[in-house]
Amino acid sequence: MLSYPQIDPIALELGPLQIHWYGLMYLVGFGGAWWLANYRASQPGSGWNKQQVSDLIFYCAMGVILGGRLGYVLFYNFDQFLQDPLWLFAIWEGGMAFHGGLLGVIGAFWYFSRKYKKGLFAVADFAAPLVPIGLGAGRVGNFIGGELWGRATDVPWGMVFPRADELARHPSQLYQFALEGVVLFTMVWLFSSRPRPAMAVSGLFLLGYGCFRFFVEFFRQPDGHLGFIAFDWLTMGQLLSLPMVLLGTLMIVLAYRKQAVEQ
Repeated sequence: MLSYPQIDPIALELGPLQIHWYGLMYLVGFGGAWWLANYRASQPGSGWNKQQVSDLIFYCAMGVILGGRLGYVLFYNFDQFLQDPLWLFAIWEGGMAFHGGLLGVIGAFWYFSRKYKKGLFAVADFAAPLVPIGLGAGRVGNFIGGELWGRATDVPWGMVFPRADELARHPSQLYQFALEGVVLFTMVWLFSSRPRPAMAVSGLFLLGYGCFRFFVEFFRQPDGHLGFIAFDWLTMGQLLSLPMVLLGTLMIVLAYRKQAVEQ
């Protein structure tokens, strides 16, 4: 069993102001995405400029925050929302959901595409390789905060999370960092490094994330107030990931089928 590193979740205190590592990870994610987006925009024939990149990152940041909070409330705590609708705005209490954030980002893509007269999938395919940076950074933030821990295990690398109990558990946050962050970024970035038909890059991101998230959920502790959704093994994370797998597969098939017809 490994020792869980006792890292203070508060990175910096300035009087009454507390800056948490989790919040800093958001900055790392958006900063990394902005840097790589500018790199992609600087390539010959990209059709993108620095102002467009800055606007896209800003709109996506808003989509992540608003969509992530809304998704967490509706997907994971709808009963509490019905009892206290104003709890939706209690963002200081924490609570974000990737699938809600994804819907918020898609909304940001749509708004950006209308504003700059770009195709929706041209925007999505440009941005898709950047998303895993934020995902990976966010999972590191979860690990530092000692939250979203894994299921009890006897593997040698199991850890006791102070906020959970005395059982050794899978460090599932690190599994997600590796798969949703490092591996997914490598896959989508390399795939997008060559010309691809519209929708293909976005489709690969959805397919890859959906598969990785579905797999890791077998090691991640289900939300206590939800438990298993069905069959004594299906979690809410898996249920929300299944449409991503199906949609991503469909998008890739349609993208290459359209390309074949046009050739």
